[in-house]
Amino acid sequence: MSDGEHGTSGYWYPDHHSPSSVDVLNLLRRYRTEEASMRARTRDSMGMGETDLLALRYVLKAQREGRSVLQRDIAKFLGISSASTTTLIDRLVKGHHVERTPHPTDRRATVIVATEESEREVRETLGDMHRRMVDVVDDLQPGELEVVARFLAGMIGAVQPTKSLDDELRQVIREDREGGTATL
Repeated sequence: MSDGEHGTSGYWYPDHHSPSSVDVLNLLRRYRTEEASMRARTRDSMGMGETDLLALRYVLKAQREGRSVLQRDIAKFLGISSASTTTLIDRLVKGHHVERTPHPTDRRATVIVATEESEREVRETLGDMHRRMVDVVDDLQPGELEVVARFLAGMIGAVQPTKSLDDELRQVIREDREGGTATL
C-alpha cells in the first residue's frame, strides 16, 4: 500500500513493514497534494485566483440548487469584507465568469449569476475528473462506503481548529522564529 514517494514511512512517523495507518496517512497526503495541483491547473486554465474559483463554485452550486446569490452571500461564505467582495465580483464580471442581474423582487439588490460560458468551461475542465471520482466511489461496497465516510469524517474532525492545536502551532512558529527546534 506504499504510495511510492514516501514508502511505508512518513516524515515523522516510525517505519513500518506492512500496510498500516502510516500508509493510509501518506496516501491521504498524496491525494491532498494531487488535488491541490488539480485546483491550481484549473485556476490557471480559467485565469482565476483561489478565491475567485471558490466564489464561482459557490455561485454555480447555488444556481444548481435554485438559490439566488447576493454579494453579501459571497462575502459571508468567503469571510471577506464587502469591499473585497466588490473587487472580487468586478474581477469575475470582467473575466466573463459572472454577471450582475437585477433581483427579481428587491429592486435595490443585484443577483450574482454565473455565465453560460463559465458553466461550460467548468464542466469541460472538471467534468471528466468528477466522473472518474464518482466511478471510484461507485465501485465501493456499502460496508466500504461506511468505513470511508467514517474515516473522512474523523479526519475532518482531527484537523479542525482546537485551542490546544492553535496553542501548539503558535509554539512551533515561535520556536522556529527564535531558531529553536520546531517539530509537529
